[in-house]
Amino acid sequence: MSNLLSIGKTGLLAAQTGIATTGHNITNASVPGYSRQGIVQATLPPLSQGVGYVGSGTQVAQIKRYYDDFLNKQVMNAQSTQGSVDAYLGQISQIDNLLSDSSIGLSPALQDFFNGVQTANSTPSLQASRESMLSSAETLTARFHEVSGRLQELQDGVNTSITSTVNSINSYATQIADLNNKIASLTTDPANPPNDLLDQRDQLIRELNQQVKVTVLPSDNNMLNVTFGTGQPLVVGTSHLEMAAVLSPTDPGRTVVAYPATGRQTILSESSFAGGALGGLMDFRRETLDKVQNQIGQVAASMTEAFNDQHKLGQDLNGDPGGNFFTPLKAYIGYDTRNSSLSTATIDGAISDASALTGADYSFTFDAANNRYNVTRTDGAAVNPGFIDLNNPEPQTIDGVTYTITGTPADGDRVQVRPTYTAAASMDVAITDYRKIALAAPVSTSVPSANKGTATISPGTVDANYLAAGNTLTTPLTLTYQQTDPADPATRVITGLPGDAVIKRQDGTTDTYPAGTPILYSDGASITSGGITFAISGAPVNGDTFVIGPNTSGVGDSRNGVLLAGLQTKNVLNGGTATFQGSYAATVNFVGNKTREMQIGSASSETAVAQAVAQQQSVSGVNLDEEAADLLRYQQAYQAAGKVMQVAGQLFDTLLSISN
Repeated sequence: MSNLLSIGKTGLLAAQTGIATTGHNITNASVPGYSRQGIVQATLPPLSQGVGYVGSGTQVAQIKRYYDDFLNKQVMNAQSTQGSVDAYLGQISQIDNLLSDSSIGLSPALQDFFNGVQTANSTPSLQASRESMLSSAETLTARFHEVSGRLQELQDGVNTSITSTVNSINSYATQIADLNNKIASLTTDPANPPNDLLDQRDQLIRELNQQVKVTVLPSDNNMLNVTFGTGQPLVVGTSHLEMAAVLSPTDPGRTVVAYPATGRQTILSESSFAGGALGGLMDFRRETLDKVQNQIGQVAASMTEAFNDQHKLGQDLNGDPGGNFFTPLKAYIGYDTRNSSLSTATIDGAISDASALTGADYSFTFDAANNRYNVTRTDGAAVNPGFIDLNNPEPQTIDGVTYTITGTPADGDRVQVRPTYTAAASMDVAITDYRKIALAAPVSTSVPSANKGTATISPGTVDANYLAAGNTLTTPLTLTYQQTDPADPATRVITGLPGDAVIKRQDGTTDTYPAGTPILYSDGASITSGGITFAISGAPVNGDTFVIGPNTSGVGDSRNGVLLAGLQTKNVLNGGTATFQGSYAATVNFVGNKTREMQIGSASSETAVAQAVAQQQSVSGVNLDEEAADLLRYQQAYQAAGKVMQVAGQLFDTLLSISN
């Protein structure tokens, strides 16, 4: 009887455990990360009764956790991608809204500025038109400041988000390490771990994975090790390592992530974060925000340099040469705070060639053995030349920036150079007096009334060579037409040119003549000599002269102003392939396309997460209908086992009554 009673008891206990487990599933069905549990029953060893082995009942061998590691990894990968894309999209949408807004974009301000230049050209002697040009220039620089300020706000927002995300990651790492400790201490049998704690830990890992993509590796006693990036440990058993959000050693306005390694903090590369919200923020800043800031700055820097260069070739209302219309710009120089304290080097980077600017950033590393700074572009593109030789005391130019280095650097010193990073924020109008606007050309031409021919000379313009020593005219220069043989066109020449001359004929052919050499006359050909360009057209007579001299009455002259206005449609940027507005439009187009790409990626990742979660829940999720059926099944098993025990008791009572 005792064996039958024991069998009923084991069944009763197994059914009771099944009811408890099912109830546990039902009450935790809505808990995030909870995995369905179920009992696994096993038969107890049978007892030999002579005639054979009689069963001794059942036992609960395991409380099984329904979990599939492969499906869980699919969920983690999908969620990591979604976290990255959504973080990227949330940030780039703000830039897209900023640049696409016609009321605050740069295109209207650029158009209004050049409209102001053209208005001043139409009435160059009027104070009102010149002051209007200055006002439109102030509006333009203010618009650059506004756009730059908004982009800087986004930089600050990214810094804050990175700091918050790093703190969240450290908190998750601490909790996971604590759970590792609890799980290890409660794991007396590896086959029967504390399932609820495993669920809590997996849920924390999934949430951590949405912040930064992690790799999970099994360890002893059901513990897990967690790494990120290129294999940097975050959780190792019961201990964890903390990342830190710190200021960049070369840019105090930029937050980067440091990691404890070999007793000190090491700055992690932004590209090492391949997923999660932190990876999305890093990708957005590196791929889009930095690029947009540099490209907007490139437009500002190119505008400043090109406009100043042309303005200097003009003459203002006072008869003086034009100066800088906009304040000259400098490259941002970031000295690494980890450089040697013995270094006294100072680098000055002046933007000198608008067409050569690349919109990229550069890294300078000092090589003491060769006494030079090795120069690399942070986007990996080639740099020519790839170094700045300190044995050469003269300023040296790389990609449109001229560098002057003073002091003595130490071996290994690092410097970050961002030529156009702060250009938009630094752009300002350099002049406030309308009389200082150089709309006139510094030279004038005339045809003496004594000439016998019908030839005329164009008003003339100058280029940068005119400003070279010895080329600037202080007294009139007389050119003479000579024809020694009326029947021979080869004897028709112009003499008296100030220097080497280049003649470009109307058919496109050109010739160059050394200084002092008569040039062959060609009707309407463009002649450039001593930085002055003009054309003589018509039918001159032997001995006719043409005068080129300083412009002594340029009040109503707008020849240089016309050239200033022409910069609007001139290909100045990117090696002479893009206009100011064209370059800005390309930036707007880039942001728009990238935003659309992220929108599509966000929708796709949302679908991928939903599908991965559905597959994972098909194994681990709690189905209340199924649990209700199990509850009924275990209830019936419990009642049946109780009936067995009741029968055993009745049989025992019968035996007792017989014996009496």
